[in-house]
Amino acid sequence: MEIKVLGPGCKNCVTLDRITHDVIAELGLSATYEKVEDYAAIAAYGVMSTPALVIDGKVLFSGRVPTPAHLKDMLKVELNLN
Repeated sequence: MEIKVLGPGCKNCVTLDRITHDVIAELGLSATYEKVEDYAAIAAYGVMSTPALVIDGKVLFSGRVPTPAHLKDMLKVELNLN
């Protein structure tokens, strides 16, 4: 699985990156991570508000930092995990 955290490196972007790593580890999944800070690259995803989370090329959400529990639930739905 390829995970990208989109954002300029602000506090919320750092928080999203940390939470994402924690939740992926908790779910026992393996992933590659990339921080995307280039505004043109962020805009190419259609993201207008950061931070944003991209899973395998699909924007899962943008403009907020979910709680770890909410992120875990979103990932379970997106990845069809039970």
